[in-house]
Amino acid sequence: MTTTLEAPATTPAFQQVSLARKVKNGVATTLVWLSFLIAVVPLVWVLYTVIANGIKRIPYSNWWSQDLGNFLSDEVGGGVLHAIIGSLLQGLVCAVIAVPIGMLVAIYLVEYGRGKLAKATTFMVDILSGVPSIVAALFIYALWITTFGLPRSGFAVSLALVLLMIPVVVRSSEEMLRIVPDDLREASYALGVPKWKTIMKIVLPTAMSGIVGGVMMALARVMGETAPLLVLVGYSAYTNWDIFSGEQAALPLLMNNERVTNSMDPGSVGFDRIWGAALTLVIIIALINLLATVFARLVAPKKK
Repeated sequence: MTTTLEAPATTPAFQQVSLARKVKNGVATTLVWLSFLIAVVPLVWVLYTVIANGIKRIPYSNWWSQDLGNFLSDEVGGGVLHAIIGSLLQGLVCAVIAVPIGMLVAIYLVEYGRGKLAKATTFMVDILSGVPSIVAALFIYALWITTFGLPRSGFAVSLALVLLMIPVVVRSSEEMLRIVPDDLREASYALGVPKWKTIMKIVLPTAMSGIVGGVMMALARVMGETAPLLVLVGYSAYTNWDIFSGEQAALPLLMNNERVTNSMDPGSVGFDRIWGAALTLVIIIALINLLATVFARLVAPKKK
């Protein structure tokens, strides 16, 4: 005698989604899209304003190849070569000092940091990340100029920018090193590879693309800082390649100088120079990010 079951013994794993869950999903999706639009609208607005106001001077070759040394403040002509050179030199020196220090601190915290020293290091990085740029500039002024008696220069600006860049490099590098799977480390140790060589050959190359991205974000942030420029170096309309002496321009400093010395009426010389310098700074940072992306892909571990 055989018996048949009128209903399945167990409840099916997949059931039709209820109306309440569909409503919650729709509300959550709508809120996420609204948050995205709220975050994107100011960014698009800023980019549109910078491009619309700064595009007038960008296409001319003299904008990229001349300085303002031979032009009066309200005279049409000249370019921002002196400010571009100053910004790149100060950012490059800052990166050369801050990136190795930041990466070594991040490696210590992730791979070796234990006990009170690691906690103290983490605490100091947190404190440093909250220091305003004007405080960093005043600290370097007190140490470099007042205590050591050295002159105001582009190098002093780079030292102040180092204080602002190190915590960003540490935090971004730390996060990238932590997401490297422990399985890679353990496999390397199992083959008898020392820990320092595992870090150099396995951990760092795996995390390098993310680390480079974090470094570029930090560099982009410090290249737009104005407070260290106002405190630690004077403005010069001539090109100055010597970062250790003399007045030296930078793009944020040029914008501030034009704001002080020229009219800000739309269509005036000062108005065009300020917005042109702002767009130039955006273009330079975008090019640096593009080069960093290409470099990160070249050094990233090959998947095939």
